[in-house]
Amino acid sequence: MKFKTLLLSSSINNGGSPPNNTVPESNYYDSTPSDPGSVIQLENEVQSSFMQYAMSIILGRALPDIRDGMKPVHRRILYAMSGLNLVPSSTHRKCARVVGEVLGKYHPHGDMAVYDALVRMAQDFSTGTPLIDGHGNFGSVDADPPAAMRYTECKLTTVATGAMLDGVNDEGVVDFVDNFDGNEREPVVLPAKLPFLLLNGAAGIAVGMATNIPPHNLGELVDGCRALLAEREAGAETVTDEELFKLIPGPDFPTGSMIMGREGSAKLYSTGHGGVVMRATCHVETKAGKKSKNTIVCTELPYQVNKATLLEKIAEMVNDKKIDGISDLRDESDRDGIRIVIELKRDAVPAVVQNNLFKKTPMQSSFSGNFLALMGGGTSPQRFTLRTALDSFLDFRFETVRRKAQYDLDKVEARDHLVDGLMKALKGIDFVIKTIREAEDTKAARDLLLSELDLSERQADAVLKLQLGQLTRLNGDKLADEKANLVNDISNLRTLMTDDTAVRDRMSNELAELKAKHGRERRTRIEEEVTELGAIDLIKNSKSVIVVTAGGYVKRMPLSNFEAQQRGTRGKKGTSYVEDNDLDPEDEDPNVVEHCFSCQDHDTLLFSTNSGVAYGLRAFQIPISGRTAKGVPLPTVLPISADTDIASVLPISSFSADEYVILTTERGWIKKTPVKAFETMSSRGLIITKLEEGDHLKWCAKCTDEDEVFLGTKKGMATRYSASKLRPTGRTSRGVRGMKLRPGDTIVGMSVLSKTAAESPSSGLLAITAKGYGKRIPTTEFRSQGRGGIGVIAIKFKAPSAGGQEDGLKCLTLVDEDDEIILVTKNGIIVRQKAGKIPSQSRSATGCMVQKVDFEKGDAIGSVSKVPKSTEVEKEAEAEAEVEKAEAKVERAEAKAKAEAESEADGGE
Repeated sequence: MKFKTLLLSSSINNGGSPPNNTVPESNYYDSTPSDPGSVIQLENEVQSSFMQYAMSIILGRALPDIRDGMKPVHRRILYAMSGLNLVPSSTHRKCARVVGEVLGKYHPHGDMAVYDALVRMAQDFSTGTPLIDGHGNFGSVDADPPAAMRYTECKLTTVATGAMLDGVNDEGVVDFVDNFDGNEREPVVLPAKLPFLLLNGAAGIAVGMATNIPPHNLGELVDGCRALLAEREAGAETVTDEELFKLIPGPDFPTGSMIMGREGSAKLYSTGHGGVVMRATCHVETKAGKKSKNTIVCTELPYQVNKATLLEKIAEMVNDKKIDGISDLRDESDRDGIRIVIELKRDAVPAVVQNNLFKKTPMQSSFSGNFLALMGGGTSPQRFTLRTALDSFLDFRFETVRRKAQYDLDKVEARDHLVDGLMKALKGIDFVIKTIREAEDTKAARDLLLSELDLSERQADAVLKLQLGQLTRLNGDKLADEKANLVNDISNLRTLMTDDTAVRDRMSNELAELKAKHGRERRTRIEEEVTELGAIDLIKNSKSVIVVTAGGYVKRMPLSNFEAQQRGTRGKKGTSYVEDNDLDPEDEDPNVVEHCFSCQDHDTLLFSTNSGVAYGLRAFQIPISGRTAKGVPLPTVLPISADTDIASVLPISSFSADEYVILTTERGWIKKTPVKAFETMSSRGLIITKLEEGDHLKWCAKCTDEDEVFLGTKKGMATRYSASKLRPTGRTSRGVRGMKLRPGDTIVGMSVLSKTAAESPSSGLLAITAKGYGKRIPTTEFRSQGRGGIGVIAIKFKAPSAGGQEDGLKCLTLVDEDDEIILVTKNGIIVRQKAGKIPSQSRSATGCMVQKVDFEKGDAIGSVSKVPKSTEVEKEAEAEAEVEKAEAKVERAEAKAKAEAESEADGGE
């Protein structure tokens, strides 16, 4: 016996030089003493063997053919089922019988590989147009395995017989080759009438390459094919890629769901490679009743998402506190469809929870498409585009129609030839009968018919096989009618063989008929406008209180931490102290609260430094803290140094084109800049105003041209004028003089009065002094003046005690009676109360005590801010919460009364 001996190529060892012709004896194994065998190089043998293996996998197992969309195993299964006559009108047959037929005749591989391929063609959640009608357990979207093949049954669907296998056994329509043992013949490709590669998709991993093609909608593919047929008829490229993408806008997954945007599909179709983002279909249901709750119901999942795995992932994220707001999770799916019920907590926002589910679970997934298939007659793996796939199918179908027409033409011409002979025989029927009766044998009768009636051998044989009952006049009329039909059929078939337009018309009509018979509405919806889910989409837009201290700390607290309190109370601790034993008595206390305001968590906070530079930050990006926590250093959330002085923090909910930001400095300079100028903030910040030496930026507020501006000074003066008197300027301008100041006076407050607030009798200016005195002043007390004036008196101060420090105006801001305000002292004491409980007084009044402060011990009012009003949805939620509190209180009272009654009854016994 001879063996090949493998030799490692010397090119591996000596840097690529050719191997030596002379091989030392030590370099090979002499397998037999008499015959050392041939010596081959290992490198070449490995290359050759591996390439044979790779091509076998690529061409024979892993990749589909672009013509019929089938891999060899799928093609063999369908052909074997056709041979078993498992047509739609037949009964189901055991899958084990089909698998055995495929293994024994066409596919000598593992039985489970064949059965798995069969199962996939029967799963309506894997293929949009199943080719096999399965009976029994064929798996589920939970990835449950199908029942064993001895239990399940199958047969072909009408699509398989009418659009895939029609004409497969007609000679010459498709090419056939010998099977693996040469005892059977099998088709190289099936005569598909639809582009099944795109219709049902395909997935396969070969050697060094892989394919992943999503399923599509039958009707849309037909429309695309017919448009390209019309383009071919026109002889010019009349269908652009964009027009083709409108006809076929994207994959149509059998599980429904949504495709987010068209860009992914367009890239996949134009390049053959790209991703499609899929999202589960969900809606929100509200349970009616005394304790109403919202639930998110999911009815469609992204393609190839395992429902059981999805439920486990959601439960894991909830248990790990990575998704908040979910109280219960149930799977209510049945044979009618998927139904995943996600119950929400009472305070959860459905949209936020839903966005978290999309971001953190497979409820939003991506289908990574890769259009790769066998082209060139099934011999070359190539990447293709959508247009290439349809063109290749149409080319194949054109050839198939021609070959089918040739087969039919040969068949019809053969019948026409026989009919001519039969008609000749009927004309001389008496002679035919006499000749047959007098002939010695069949051969003699055939020879006489051939010579006397001028018949061919086939015609003569057909005449000899005629029965006497067929020699009637009626039968002769039938032959005449058949002859006319045959002549017409021959004419049509010859037209198909010579006229390309006729072939394209036949193809177009076939496609239209298949669409009418098997087409369905698109299951997968395509969302036009899609934005990437960012951090803001995953955060509930709650109300919060933002606190910034002089020491450079910032924190965010839920507004619910501060309940409304009565006027004149001490308040709650809102921040803790930073220990600093080396603090200079002349320096500002780092624990002093410089800015405190309420906002929504989605608001953009405009942090403005006293040097005129601004930085943008979303409110939710500030870490949430407890009431007594000191917060985090500003440099951890903003690109600033620790000694930067934050002059103003302005919450901005929207960047409207007709709104402006008004900036005011300590020395009374004011400017108005469009709010749009602050929509895009660089990481290094933006210069928002130019300052003269010694001046500092202190206030920022939003306004429109219909609003009016109020400015208040430390010495109790105020002025009012229209914002329209300020000309809009750019970010780097200095502005104009807003108010004339007396010596030693500075601006302490700026407010914007809207037209609605000016006309409201309940609105007024809230004036708060450093000692905690305050009042509301009707806006009518201040007449509109020109810009740059000295203003009028807004408040008078109580005379200080002997040796005491004089009071000064700390805040002048616009409020409504229904507004709630938050007052913060320098020592961090916070009070939240209704503005309407502060009395309304004239400009010359001194006000009343609003918050007690230890003024003599260095404490004073640090800042005053308004709580933003609730939206309608929030009002409803707050009203429901109040009702629930009242109901709970009644239930507790009833339970207590019942317990007391039972106790008295037990005592009486």
